[in-house]
This record gives sequence, structure tokens and C-alpha cells, in this order.
Amino acid sequence: MAEIGQFDVLPILRLAAPGAYLDAGELGEILLPRRYLTEEMRDGTQTEVFISLDSEDRLVATTQRPKLVAGEFGQLRVVSVNRRVGAFLDWGLPKDLLLPHREQARPVKEGERVVAHVYLDSKSRRLVASTRLRRWLDKKKPSFRENQPVNFLISGKTPMGYSAIIENAYSGLLYADDVSRRLSIGEIVQGYIRSVRVDGKIDLTLHRTRGNRITSVKRQILIALEQGNGWLPYNDDSDPRAIRDAFGTSKKVFKRTLGTLYKERRIRFEGKGIRAIER
Repeated sequence: MAEIGQFDVLPILRLAAPGAYLDAGELGEILLPRRYLTEEMRDGTQTEVFISLDSEDRLVATTQRPKLVAGEFGQLRVVSVNRRVGAFLDWGLPKDLLLPHREQARPVKEGERVVAHVYLDSKSRRLVASTRLRRWLDKKKPSFRENQPVNFLISGKTPMGYSAIIENAYSGLLYADDVSRRLSIGEIVQGYIRSVRVDGKIDLTLHRTRGNRITSVKRQILIALEQGNGWLPYNDDSDPRAIRDAFGTSKKVFKRTLGTLYKERRIRFEGKGIRAIER
């Protein structure tokens, strides 16, 4: 079934002065303007087109290819800012894509590049953008397996490394110490799943791992320390069940990991827990 914001292969019903009228099923007849016609197009010809709304909010088809379709994430350039409605993004079509004020994670400026999600507004049927990325990600625990190859979009920089959007659906983290070159925001990278933590959060790597469990748990501890303002209520004497519930690992592996972090001078033992050492 033909959908707004997607590519579809549609048959030409008839040619007319304005262009070709296509059969879009439940969407009815959609005009493919004459400037997109080729000599090969005839009545009955199957033609791949992208469906959107024109400047007068009428359904229209084009053979041009936008940089993103509905449901995708990617980097787009801000071409202008309107104080009343929002910003407009260059997505490769003549009519720029609206980024409403309400969908901006922060105010954007003309000329900058932003990572955005394209979606179809159910009320207006218009294609719009959002930089509030988390609301468009899948909240279910993913079924990825360790070392599974994936593609991910670099969506931001964090103190730990790079945030990423995996396979256009999930949020992930690529650690700085796993990156040997500078990555750019908006870059699409091929990598692997390092681990899926107990809480469903995903760690990424650019290289296949060999099941180094200590490395995986170490990163979980460092993230938990960051989220806990530098302190965690776990140490060598913690209950094994509490450790497994928090980190999904055995007490033996947890203790070995704490030993590694202590030798690296990244933690110190404090009271009934551990504290991060600022580097």
C-alpha cells in the first residue's frame, strides 16, 4: 500500500498536461509533475516515486530522492529559521523539511547540521523532523547478540565516548577508548554489539571481541559511577545476588573487575562502596 513519506512503485493511470496521474490505491490518484516525466513513461508504466505534500498540502509524487524517508534518522543542514513555526532543513527536495519549535531538543541555528528523525504527523499528514531523538527510539529490550554486526549513526559526543542510533531503532554507546580515529556526528559506522546490559542498554565496538567479560563489566561499572555522581554502593563484600541484579555477572568476575579498575587508578574503595577517581 502506498504511504506518505516512503518510496513506492506505482502504475501510471494516464498522462495529462500537468504530468502523469498515478494509482496510489487508498491514497487515490497522485500527480507526478511533468518535469519528472521521461520518454519511457506511458499509461501502465510502473514508476518508483516518493510521496509527500506540496506547498498547498496536496499529495504529490517525485522521482527525486530525499536524504531521509519517514522513520529514518540522519544528519541534515538547517537552511533557515522562522521564529513563528521553527526551522527548515535541507533534505534533498525542493520543499524544505520543517523542524517545529516543539520538536527541537535545543534551539537550532541557520547553517548548522543536526541529527534528526523524520516522521509523518498524523493530524496534518505533513512530513516533519524532530531532534528529540529518544522519543522515536524503540523502548523494548533488543534481541541483539554479542559480536553481531550492525550499522549505527553517530548521534552525539558524551564524556564516555559517542552516543549512537543502532539500525535506526536503538540507542547505544561507543566508548572513547575503543575508537582509534575521530568520528563525526552524523557519520554512519559499521561495527558490532559488544554487549546488551541487564537494563537493556547497548554497548558498541568497532572490532569483534573475544568474550572478554571483565572489559564488559568494567564499562558497566564506569557508566554506573557516572550516573551515581562518582559513587556506587558495591564493593568486594557486596552480596552476590545484589551484584548479579545490578551488573548481570558473578561476584568473582565483579571482584576481578574492581581489582583491574583499582590497579588502573580509576576507583578507590570508600566505606561500603567505591568512588571514581577523577582523571
